[in-house]
Amino acid sequence: MRQCFFGIVLLTVTIAHAQVRPAETAPGAKPGGLKCSAVEADGYLYLGGQSANRPDGSVPNSFSEQAAQALENVKTIVEASGLTMEHVVYVQVYLEDVNNYSAFSAVLKKYFPNVPPAGAVLGVSKLPRPAIQINAVAVRDLAGRKAVIPANYKLDEPFSPGILTHDRLFVSAMQGRDFQSGKIADEPATQTDLALDGLKAVAEAAGLSMKHYVFVNPYLTENISYKVMNERYARRFEFGNTPGRATIEVTALPQQAQIEYTGVAVRDLSLRRSIRPKNMPPSPTASPCVFASATLYCSAKSGFIPGPHGGVFGHTTAAQLRQTMRNQLDNLEEADMDFNQVVSTTIYLDDLADSAAFSKVYSEYFQDGLPVQTLVQQLPSSDRAPDADGHYPDLEQMSLIAVKNFKMTNSKACP
Repeated sequence: MRQCFFGIVLLTVTIAHAQVRPAETAPGAKPGGLKCSAVEADGYLYLGGQSANRPDGSVPNSFSEQAAQALENVKTIVEASGLTMEHVVYVQVYLEDVNNYSAFSAVLKKYFPNVPPAGAVLGVSKLPRPAIQINAVAVRDLAGRKAVIPANYKLDEPFSPGILTHDRLFVSAMQGRDFQSGKIADEPATQTDLALDGLKAVAEAAGLSMKHYVFVNPYLTENISYKVMNERYARRFEFGNTPGRATIEVTALPQQAQIEYTGVAVRDLSLRRSIRPKNMPPSPTASPCVFASATLYCSAKSGFIPGPHGGVFGHTTAAQLRQTMRNQLDNLEEADMDFNQVVSTTIYLDDLADSAAFSKVYSEYFQDGLPVQTLVQQLPSSDRAPDADGHYPDLEQMSLIAVKNFKMTNSKACP
């Protein structure tokens, strides 16, 4: 049955314990073809990246108007799914100019005047449409939804530190700053520790621990080395049973921060289960995928061929993507799942000019309809020359969320 809400076509299908509501990507123009704007599964509505397009495809001139339009597009999709902005529990914001953070914060408060969601803001190199892109997660059942604020938290931020739902905790970006003074630490290792302390503090304020995390996003600038970040991070988690992870270097973070972490935790530890294919050794920093009940959070994968002689050997985005999809399929199959159970993907391209080539290959793997998608170019394009061993730089990465017993069937409105 087709239902039309606010000019957005939705298709509703009930399968096992999941619903799918695919919709057109944002009101207005549709770069790269029709995509799903929202998919609901396991009690959560996932929204793909929304830009500042008006319904007629035009874009407002000022940044504040662009931010308001992007949030208006989020609101339209949420309401078309029978929810309100109060149901939104997490918002991810990408800005081409992180100096617009304050202006965005002022607009966000108008859309969430009472209890704002958890969230994060990132400065990136390029977006499919300037100058802002927002994705979101909303919960169907408001029972249990509440803000989580550590006792010593004194920062004036636009997001709640954490949002607790009936079964999960969504944690905002925790930066390498002191909770009370707001001061950014000078040393990279200290910044990393403070950001991890933030993750721990929000979890504990919700009655949880670091063991409950199923997925973590470390976001860092070039001023924080991966070696330092990984060494400090590995101290906080059990070897081989770490959360899923997507470590993303960005051009900038708000308020001169150099590192921040976001996270998702499951309230009932018995519903947390790590997934590791046999070709992946245990890791001190990331599990390939982790279940939170029926929802599987999978780490970011690139076109890296695993094994003793592994590396990235594909010299094009399309070639690397095929290996990425193989790597993600290994994860899904280990969980007795496949691509038709994927509800959301986040894609990082080395160059957005490769979007068409990426989409052509990507769409081959989703036979029953595309999941919601967020696409960004987080850094300036790299030098694509191979190294002395014939290894190429990563030209794409992808993390995903999938849901057990869910099938993206009858969603041909999202080709």
